[in-house]
Amino acid sequence: MDTLVLTAWQRRGLQRQLQQTRDAHVFRRTLAVLEFSRGRPIVAIARTLGVSRQSVYNWVEQYAPACDPAALYDAPRPGRPSLWADAAQAALLALLAGTPQQLGLAAVNWTVPLLQGQLEQRRGPRFSADTIRRELRRQGYVWKRPRYVLAPDPQREKKTADTPAGPGAAVAQRPAG
Repeated sequence: MDTLVLTAWQRRGLQRQLQQTRDAHVFRRTLAVLEFSRGRPIVAIARTLGVSRQSVYNWVEQYAPACDPAALYDAPRPGRPSLWADAAQAALLALLAGTPQQLGLAAVNWTVPLLQGQLEQRRGPRFSADTIRRELRRQGYVWKRPRYVLAPDPQREKKTADTPAGPGAAVAQRPAG
C-alpha cells in the first residue's frame, strides 16, 4: 500500500480517537495511520514510534478496509486460565464456613497464610496470597482489622473521685463590687 487517502470525516475520527484513548498501543497505531495518510514515509514513522516497518504496514492494512478507528484496538484475549477450579473454590468456601479453631489451629480468625496452608493440604497446588485475596474479593468477603474490646474495669468507681453536689446554690467567695 503506497498511499492512504482519508476524508475529513475519517481524519477527524482518528484525531478524536487519538485524543480520547488511554491505551498507549491504540494511540501509537492511530498516530501511525494519521502520519501515513499525511504522506510521511513508513521508515520515518517506524523510527519515530520505535516499531518495525512491518508493524506500521500491518496497522495501515488493519485500518484501510473499513476506515474504522475501532479496527486499531486489540482483539480480546482470554489470558492465562485460572487455577481456581470448582474443587478449589469449594475447598475455600468449606474452610471459610468454619473457624481455624475447629481444625485444631491456634487462631481465632482466618488469615491468608492460614488459608494458603490449608488449601495446599487439601488440593495440592500452592496458591499465592494475591490469588487467594482476589478469590475472596470475588466471593464477596472483605477483610477488616479485628477490634479488641476490653472488659470494663470493676474497680473504676473506687478509682474516680466523686464530688458531692451541695443542696443549694453556690455561695460567692468574695463580695461583689
